[in-house]
Amino acid sequence: MAETMTVRQATMALLREHGMTTVFGNPGSTELGFLDRWPNDIRYVLGLQEASVVAMADGFARATGRPALCNLHSAAGVGHALGNVFTAFRNQAPVVITAGQQARGLLPGNPFLGATEAASFPKPYVKWSCEPARAEDVPAALAHAVHLAAQRPQGPTFVSIPSDDWQAPTRPLPPRRVSQDVAPDPALLADCAQALAAARNPVLVIGPEVDAEGAGDAAVALAEKLCAPVWASPFSARLSFPEDHALFAGHLAAAPPAVSNALAAHDLVLVLGAPVFTFHVAGDCALFRDGTPIWQVTPDAEALAAAGAGTGIQASLRLALPALAALLPPTDRAPAPPRARPAPPPAARPIAAEYLFHALSRLLPEDAVVVEEAPSHRPALQRHLPIRRWGGFYTMASGGLGYSLPAAVGVSLAHPGRRVCAIIGDGSMMYSIQALWTAAQHALPLTTIVVNNGGYGAMRSFSRVLGTEGVPGIDLPGIDFVALARGMGCAGLRVEDPAHLPDALAAALRHAAPMVLDVAVDAAIPTLYHKG
Repeated sequence: MAETMTVRQATMALLREHGMTTVFGNPGSTELGFLDRWPNDIRYVLGLQEASVVAMADGFARATGRPALCNLHSAAGVGHALGNVFTAFRNQAPVVITAGQQARGLLPGNPFLGATEAASFPKPYVKWSCEPARAEDVPAALAHAVHLAAQRPQGPTFVSIPSDDWQAPTRPLPPRRVSQDVAPDPALLADCAQALAAARNPVLVIGPEVDAEGAGDAAVALAEKLCAPVWASPFSARLSFPEDHALFAGHLAAAPPAVSNALAAHDLVLVLGAPVFTFHVAGDCALFRDGTPIWQVTPDAEALAAAGAGTGIQASLRLALPALAALLPPTDRAPAPPRARPAPPPAARPIAAEYLFHALSRLLPEDAVVVEEAPSHRPALQRHLPIRRWGGFYTMASGGLGYSLPAAVGVSLAHPGRRVCAIIGDGSMMYSIQALWTAAQHALPLTTIVVNNGGYGAMRSFSRVLGTEGVPGIDLPGIDFVALARGMGCAGLRVEDPAHLPDALAAALRHAAPMVLDVAVDAAIPTLYHKG
C-alpha cells in the first residue's frame, strides 16, 4: 500500500527539501491547522501587519536568493498585503504566499472569512495563483508555487488553502530538481558581439537582475573588456555596478529626455538585466527614433516584448555575460575620464541630506547592507553614498511605500550578525513602522535612519515640476519617531545639530540591537528629475 501522510506533514517536508526553514507570517484562525505543533527546526517570524510580513519575506528571499514562504490570514490579510505583493512582483522576489481559506464545507454558504475567488484576488501581481480543488492536492500546488517562484524572472506566487485541508491524507511528493536558467541564442549572441566589436563608442545600461543572479563579476569583466561606460538603469532596485569603479557613469533618471541625453553620444546601447526603459515622467525618448542600435539581454520575456526598440536576447545573465565576453576581441578604445566626485557638503544647519549621506559613507562598515526608501533624497544618496559591494543595496522597484523598513528586517534575518542600515523617509517610515517590533524581538543589528524633512518630499518636488500649488496632505508635523521606536522596544535618538551627527551615526552603527536615528534635514524642495 502506498505511503500516506497529512497535507501538513507533506508541506513541512517540502519546506525542508527547499531550505525554506524561515517562515514569515501574521496568523489567524484559518491558519491554525498549519501552525499546530510548530516544529523546532523551522523558524516562524511574526510580523504585526500583513504588508510588513510580505516585505520581510521579500527582503529575505532577495538576500538569500531562495524562495521564502509568507503566511497570510484569509482575504482580509491578502488585502492588507497587496501593496507589497505588487512591490514583490516588480522586485522579482521569489516569495511563496499562502493564505488561509474558510473550511471547504462552509464555502457554498458565503461564510465569515470566506474568500470569493481567492486565487484571483492577488492577480495580476503574482506569477501563478491557485486554490487546489482537493485537499490532497495542496502539497503539489505548493511545490508548483515554489518552483515557479524560483524560475527567472523570479517573482511571487500564491496558494489559497482551506483551513480543514491540513489534516487530510495525501501522498508524499517525489523529490524534484527544476532548472532556473535560460541559455542565450548562440546566433543572436554572436551578432551582439559583432555589433559591439564594430561600435566606436558603446555604452552599457545595467539593471538589478545582474546582482540578483550573482552575475556582478561577469558584468564588470564585460564592461572592462569593452572599455565602455556603465549607467545604472532607472529605478534599479539593487546594485547595478560598483559605484566606485572607474567605468561607472552614474544613475539614469526615469525621464525620457534625460535618458536620451545621457546616452546620445554613444553609437550602441547594451542593456543588461533591465527594461528598456522604466520611466516615471512623460517625454520623448529620442533613442527610439534616431536609429541608435539597442541590444537587451534579460531572462524577462515581458521586458523584451515591451522594449521600445532594439534586439532582445532572452537569457540568464550568469550564462549570457561570460559567453558574450568570450566572443569579444580585444579593444583599443580609450576609457572615458572617470566622473567627477562631489565635494564634501558643508556641516550647516538645518542638516542637508547630502551631508548626512556623506557622513554615513565615512562610517558605514565595509560589509554593511543598505536598504533604502527615501525617494525624494535618492539623488543625494546616489551622489554621496556610493554602493560598492554586490548584495549591498536593496530598494523597491515599485512606487509603493512601506516596503524597505520590513524588507531590511528580512535582509538582516538572512545575514545574521551583519550590519544592515535602513535609510527611510519620514513619510515612508509610517507605512510599516510596526516592523521595528519584529527587529527588536530578534535583536537584529539594524540601524534605521529616518531622513526627516517633515513631509512627503517627493510630492513637494512633483508639485513644482507639474506647476501645482496649494496641494494638501504633504506636511507631516508632530511625529515623534524616538518615542515610537521606544514603544516598539528599540533605542532611539533625534539629531538636529550637524556637529552631533557623526557621533550619533557611529553610536547607531555600533549598537548591537535595533536603533532608530531620527535626523532632521532641510525641507527644501529636492529636484528629482533633470531634463538632461
